[in-house]
Formats: sequence, C-alpha cells, structure tokens
Amino acid sequence: MEEQTKISFEAPRGMRDFYPEDMVWRNRVFDAFRAAGEAAGFEPYDACVVESYELLARKAGEEVGEQIYHFRDKSDRHIALRAEMTPTLARMVAQRQGSLAFPIKWTTIAQCFRYERMTKGRKREHYQWNCDIVGEESVLAEVEVLGAACDALRRMGLTNADFRVHVSNRALLSELLAASGIPAALHAQVFLALDKRGKMPDEEIAAMLRDGGVDDAGVKATFAIMDLKTLDAAEALAGAGSPAVAQLRELFRLAGIAGFAECLEFDISVIRGLSYYTGIVFECFDAQREFRAIFGGGRYDNLLTTIGGDPATAVGLGFGDVVVTELLKARLGADAAAPKRGVYVGWMFPEQRDAALALAAKLRAEGEIVNLALRKAKPKQFFSRAGASSCAKAVFLGPDDVAAGRAKLKDLATREETPLEL
Repeated sequence: MEEQTKISFEAPRGMRDFYPEDMVWRNRVFDAFRAAGEAAGFEPYDACVVESYELLARKAGEEVGEQIYHFRDKSDRHIALRAEMTPTLARMVAQRQGSLAFPIKWTTIAQCFRYERMTKGRKREHYQWNCDIVGEESVLAEVEVLGAACDALRRMGLTNADFRVHVSNRALLSELLAASGIPAALHAQVFLALDKRGKMPDEEIAAMLRDGGVDDAGVKATFAIMDLKTLDAAEALAGAGSPAVAQLRELFRLAGIAGFAECLEFDISVIRGLSYYTGIVFECFDAQREFRAIFGGGRYDNLLTTIGGDPATAVGLGFGDVVVTELLKARLGADAAAPKRGVYVGWMFPEQRDAALALAAKLRAEGEIVNLALRKAKPKQFFSRAGASSCAKAVFLGPDDVAAGRAKLKDLATREETPLEL
C-alpha cells in the first residue's frame, strides 16, 4: 500500500493563522483603522482580492512586478493576487470617473500578497489599511490623510512620542538633482537607486547610479543631497521660490493647525520606491527606529492615466498590520491587547444549566457580553477558567442560588461581589 504524505499543520511559509489571542491584537488595530477613517470622513469600499495580472504589473521596473502571485485560471485568463490596493482603487475610480463627485475620500482594509524574502516585520501576506483622496490638488489632502494615520496610532494606544512621520517631496528631489547638474532623464534611475539606501552599502548604490548613466560628479552631488538635514538647507540648494519647498512648508503649517505637526519631520531620504509617486511622500517609523516602516504613502498624480483613465491628482497611504502589531506588543506589553469585558456564567450541576442559560439570555438582551459555560464545573475550576478568559466578571450558579432566585456577580479583578437577581 502506497504510503501517504503527511500533511503539515503549519500555514504556508509567509502566511499567517490568527488564533483567538492573535485576533485580539488584530481587532485592536483594525478597530483603530476603521474609527480613524470614519472620524476623518473617509468612505469605506472594498474589492475582489484577485486582479488582472496586466493591471498589477504595469509598474514596470519595480520589484513588485517580480513579487506578484499570479496564475492562469480555467479560462486561461492571466490573473493575480493583489500586492497592494492602489491599482485596484485606480481601476474602480477610472471605471466610474464620469459619475463620481470629486474629490473623493475612500478607505479600506485589504489583504495583500507578495512573494518576497521575509524579514522582521515582513510577511508574504498582510492586511493593509488604505486611505486615499482623489481629485484634490491642495496640500490639505496630505494633511487629512496623515492626520487620520496619526489618529489611528493614538487610538491603538501609542502617543505622539512613540512615532515620527518622515516627510519629503519627490518634486523637491528632482529640483535638487537638476540644480546639481543631473539631467531629468536620469532622475527615475536615481530615485530607484536611492530608495535602496539603508538596505545595501553606499558603494553598491553608487554603482547603480553609474550603471544608470550618472557620472562621478553626479554621484558625489547625489550623496551630498542625501546629507541635507533641514528644509532650509534644501531650499538654499534648490533656489528661492521652489514650488516643492512651498508645498512642504504649507504641509507643516496646516499640520500645526490640525494638531499633529510634532509628529512630522523633514527627511530628504524618503523616496518611496513605487514610480507612480509624483510629489510629497512620507514614511512613518517608531521613534527609536527599532522596526521597519509603520506606514508610507504620498501624492500620485499619474496612476489613472496609466490604466486609461482621465488625469486626476491623488494622495494615499498604505498602513500594514504586521509592523504596528509588533510595535504595540513592544510598547504596551503582550497582555495589553484588549481590556477585559463581559460576564462569564457557569453552573455546578445539570439542574442549574437551564437557569444559567436563562440568565445568559437575560444579560445578553440587556446588551451585556456573556460567555456561557458549556459544561458543569466545580467552583474553583470555574473561577480559574473565568479568570483566564476575556471576561471582567463572573456568575456561578449552584443549587442554593437557583432556589433563592438570586446569585452573586463577581468582579474578577477586585473580587468584589454584588447581588444579582435571576
């Protein structure tokens, strides 16, 4: 008899299972995403997890194109699992571009897939919160998107001191490269190379720049630009009257009015590897830089035209769940995922089971969360299980309680008991 291959009980490499203790953390993150998006007036939307391969692969020359999970279906259509949500958003907007009332503010939590080398904070599957504003040219769009993201982090339990949003402007970098004598035709290659900085040695970055056509003087000038520390220093090189500098100054001013300017800092090294970004770009990190980027995004004004839509300016961010969950556990502690709430209801003998069910139904009708024990138990056994649960209170019914028509509601933290009519 042929021996059967043993089935692995592990999830496929890079994918995740969410046990109840994991879902507590995921719900904390997702609840903050939804609440922050709703508070800022973003309308929720969703889409299918599969897309046409052509749509997702249009960003030629990027790593994403090599990381797409793709296959042919039974009708020989070339389809793929989405690696990010922005191309899908662009497709949906372009489909109804003539009937939508712009500007639009949309948000979603999308599951995304990328086949890539796994490191700390990076999986091959993750959930990503997206907030996008399409059809607004002013910097107020960036302010609304960034404000929502900072709000979400605070709702999760972090403070402004726990994170920093690093902000730059790809248009400013183009101005600086041009002022340093590097022709515009080479800027895309420079962006691609500089986005690798920190991930590979500067010698390899320099080699990439030279391979892209940048001469030695240009390589030296490029690294000098990356050493600029302040917006004033960047303006001095770009020249007075720089539109890109003016946009950044307006962003910082409006962020001050909105109450999150202290979370922002200028950082010329923020590039964002995706080629569709055209203006202000940003990446958020924990204040100690112990983790990968928490979220990132920026202005993209040409994406709709690349898929056949009419020109439309847009700003968006992608905020993954993996890194921020690691950060929350590190800052708040592994047991801080959610406060205990609800009532655990148990019973001693089969004769009390119906009374326990009736009490659970009564409390649920009053709006209480109730976890009803499914088996009889001794008091010590029951309260041990209740204490390890997510409930804040417990009720245990014995023969005397049912006979008297009342029981005791016990606070599992303080041990205080209050009478409870059955």
